[in-house]
Amino acid sequence: MPELRSNTRQARLRSKKLDDLQPGEPPAKPVPPAPQRAAKRAPTRAARGRKGAAGRGAPPAPKPRRKGVEIADLEADPACEDPPKAVKGLEVAPKAVKGLEVAAAAPQNLPLKKVAKVGVPKMEGESAEKIVGAEDESTVTPVPERVHVGNSPEYITDRKLGKGGFGQVYVGRRVSGGNARTGPDAYEVALKFEHRNSKGCNYGPPYEWQVYNTLNGCYGIPSVHYKGRQGDYYILVMDMLGPSLWDVWNSMGQTMSANMAACIAVEGISILEKLHSKGFVHGDVKPENFLLGQPGSPDDKKLYLIDLGLASKWRENNGHHVDYDQRPDIFRGTIRYASVHAHLGRTGSRRDDLESLAYTLIFLIRGRLPWQGYQGDTKSFLVCKKKMATSPEMLCCFCPAPFKQFLEIVTNMKFDEEPNYAKLISLFDGLIEAPASRPIRIDGAVKVGQKRGRLLANLEEDEQPKKKVRLGSPAAQWISVYNARRPMKQRYHYNVADSRLSQHIEKGNDDGLYISCVASSANLWALIMDAGTGFCSQVYELSPVFLHKDWIMEQWEKSYYITAIAGSTNGSSLVVMSKGTPYTQQSYKVSESFPYKWINKKWKEGFHVTSMATAGNRWGVVMSRNSGFSTQVVELDFLYPSEGIHRRWESGYRINSTAATNDQAAFIWSMPKRKPMDETQETLRTSAFPSAHVKEKWAKNLYLASICYGRTVC
Repeated sequence: MPELRSNTRQARLRSKKLDDLQPGEPPAKPVPPAPQRAAKRAPTRAARGRKGAAGRGAPPAPKPRRKGVEIADLEADPACEDPPKAVKGLEVAPKAVKGLEVAAAAPQNLPLKKVAKVGVPKMEGESAEKIVGAEDESTVTPVPERVHVGNSPEYITDRKLGKGGFGQVYVGRRVSGGNARTGPDAYEVALKFEHRNSKGCNYGPPYEWQVYNTLNGCYGIPSVHYKGRQGDYYILVMDMLGPSLWDVWNSMGQTMSANMAACIAVEGISILEKLHSKGFVHGDVKPENFLLGQPGSPDDKKLYLIDLGLASKWRENNGHHVDYDQRPDIFRGTIRYASVHAHLGRTGSRRDDLESLAYTLIFLIRGRLPWQGYQGDTKSFLVCKKKMATSPEMLCCFCPAPFKQFLEIVTNMKFDEEPNYAKLISLFDGLIEAPASRPIRIDGAVKVGQKRGRLLANLEEDEQPKKKVRLGSPAAQWISVYNARRPMKQRYHYNVADSRLSQHIEKGNDDGLYISCVASSANLWALIMDAGTGFCSQVYELSPVFLHKDWIMEQWEKSYYITAIAGSTNGSSLVVMSKGTPYTQQSYKVSESFPYKWINKKWKEGFHVTSMATAGNRWGVVMSRNSGFSTQVVELDFLYPSEGIHRRWESGYRINSTAATNDQAAFIWSMPKRKPMDETQETLRTSAFPSAHVKEKWAKNLYLASICYGRTVC
């Protein structure tokens, strides 16, 4: 894979996938390590490593502290000062528990909150996933019986059409005058009310108003004729439209012809193209937000896209694409149709609207999506997992081929990639019938210049296909991270049974090595030991409990800090605590889901993630003060987040912790306060422990910095 270079540094940043190694299930009977010493560096480098460790006495043999617990004091003569008593490395949590963050919350995965809103209303019918309103009608001021905002005519508030996350929509009938069906002189309009205290207003006019100011007159977006505040409400006066695609789908027996779906695809892509050209993405594309014109009017077959409450900018005012980011605790959209990137909290971009459109089209044809039916707090987690595990072939098995092709293209787009709208439209040419038979007008696709673009798109058929960035088979693999370091001695052990652990650790201590990271696969352990940790003493515990609280607290009292953790599939854990770290305070959390909200809270308190592991589907995260990092970000995915990894590298971040379950992989990225001279970092994915590859990295002065076993994609 080609090297990536940051604009601000010249370090080589590479991520390499080994195509010659096929993922596989862990062996039923893993081969234990041979009695001889584990693989080491070349003799010259080993000698150099010993020199750095000279003067350290051999640690005493480990002695048991309590039944089932083995603790090894690896430093007979402590050379590190205790932390100041004021901090002592301990954080007071509930019940005066020092240094421990109690994680007793109910299990939930990706605690994402559904956010959706209603714009210009549909005439009748309910959403397939009922929108939860943010306003309590029993406590919110009733909407005005008569509306007059700005220089608008006066309207009588009539029947309610619907409500969403922030607003309510009513029919407005003009008190006097008005002889048109649409436009500023219409006798019947749609009135959208948003209470001044709603989340969408944020102490001022709704954000949606800013979007409409930019988009008013944009193709396929309904016009706003008047707006203003009356009493406690911000009010939009808009054109009245007809039924939504959800209503049409219901009226047709919850099915739709390929011809009609193709017309919707072509016109939907055209509308999104015009919207995107203005610098915005919609953020909530779904059947309920596509409306037809008023029945019986000249525009009754014209398609409109409504509800801009979740729209966001993909392009800055200077013309540059917005920056990539991921906030796993934030979800925008509707769970059924949202892109996987929206589920994972990634910054919205043009690809997300197109992916939601693909799910919308497939739903209209099939009548159901494979991820419907999930309920409860883990709904978003399970839906996202199912979306990523469902292949285009399976999802589109009852759809004509163009829909599968469309899905494959849009789900493999990069974050800032410009869609080839003309090519996407051309996919559906063979399904669209003559104009007289079209149930939906496709005016947007036949405008001047569009045909030329479609002809150019056909010329690209002979081009080499792009590498698929998301499709693949889920697999369990080793994920290893390598950092550039000055030459030092490093040693690894893998497939280590509990009974052999102390033997390897004692031998490493005799050679001046301390544990830098640990991992587990098939209930066996992997150890990385090196001479560059800076530790002066180390203890560890094997426990049947994932992160044994009492033992950790006991070591905190002795000024040891957690420096490495690992968990096995049977729920046991290996915790390594050291002296000689820069840490002044620690806290950890065990959770049934990735605890991003807790991590974000601790970031604000000056903590940073320094260790991370999983045991089965449980996550354990350790955070420390005075870690040497200035800021951190997270990459969390149901597959290996290759694109996110490269974008973080380009922004100057480096991986400092990794962990994975059978469902997800997480990477903690840090910006060090003091940048190393060589910022080179590489990642590797292999089905077996990467013993041979580690030696190849050593020859380049790249050393194992983090390793885990879990979810990736082959």
